[in-house]
Amino acid sequence: MLTKSIAAGLAGTALLATVAFAQSPTATTDKAPTAATATTATTTASGEWRTSKMSGLKVYNEANENIGSINELLMDKSGNVKIAVIGVGGFLGMGEHLVAVPYEKLKFVNEAVAYTGAATNPGAKPAASTTTGAATGTDRPAATTTSSTSKWYPDHAVFNASKDELKNMPEFKYAE
Repeated sequence: MLTKSIAAGLAGTALLATVAFAQSPTATTDKAPTAATATTATTTASGEWRTSKMSGLKVYNEANENIGSINELLMDKSGNVKIAVIGVGGFLGMGEHLVAVPYEKLKFVNEAVAYTGAATNPGAKPAASTTTGAATGTDRPAATTTSSTSKWYPDHAVFNASKDELKNMPEFKYAE
């Protein structure tokens, strides 16, 4: 009885497999690829950043102090990013102070913030930290190089202000 059940199961599987293999995609006689195929086959975006990854990007000052994170990027009608909304302070989004800063005042850095570890001796002074990409104060962000292993977004942004200076800036509110 068990043998008949196994044989019936195998026969049914073979029939279903035959039907699946018999279906082949229909061949097209078009010589030129469609517009969608041609575009996706040739479009590359190496060295570009995904705006969806910019939200939440940490912002540091020249002293490598975390001063906030990017909440939003605002652009003009032609698609140029003009303002970065930075969230300062707060905890898990509560009590956060939003400020709008000119986008060109931010400098984006691909390398991680370099810290030198604090000494293990409790009475010792902490070692000096190094700055990796302090803001230059120029009108345009400095060009950064991306490699083929780019993660499609920078590691962090640098803005020349302290956390207290950002908290004292006028709060940004979305107009209805």
